[in-house]
Amino acid sequence: MAAAEQHYILPRPTFDKPVKILIVVSPYYKDIADNMIAGAKAEIDACGATYDIVEVPGALEIPTAIGIAERMSNFDGYVALGCVIRGETTHYETVCNDSSRALQLLGLQGLCIGNGILTVETRKQAEVRADPADQNKGGGAAAAALHLVALTRKWGASRKGVGFVPAQDEYQIAGTSKGTPTA
Repeated sequence: MAAAEQHYILPRPTFDKPVKILIVVSPYYKDIADNMIAGAKAEIDACGATYDIVEVPGALEIPTAIGIAERMSNFDGYVALGCVIRGETTHYETVCNDSSRALQLLGLQGLCIGNGILTVETRKQAEVRADPADQNKGGGAAAAALHLVALTRKWGASRKGVGFVPAQDEYQIAGTSKGTPTA
């Protein structure tokens, strides 16, 4: 296997107020999940943030758990960790595509999510990517979530609730101010 290409890594963000992250993990491949959790925890600790961890059965449940947590708790960001290894059926494509799409939709609604769901061909690929001393994809997912939290704090206050906000509640519409009834 060729060595991984070197790439630029952003400096760690700094925070003036506490940051609380939820790590949502599917431990389907427990050893791989444990390595990813170790990488994520180390990155979160290095930024001075705190975290909770919740386990779900599989990668498809990760976005749902994040959506529930966003509606019912007070986390600043989320780290999605899991592993999908290609098998003999099309289930691989369904799990990969749907979990990724759901996380992306949550992110587009304003949630700060680092996607660390590995989608690989072989167990060996997963082991290399999960290893905190090698590719450390768990740490990378945590870093992504922390950078998004920093960006959110830079640009404004967080808003609660998952789902699209009706336009009249979010934007000025043809001469009316935000919050003004449109008849």
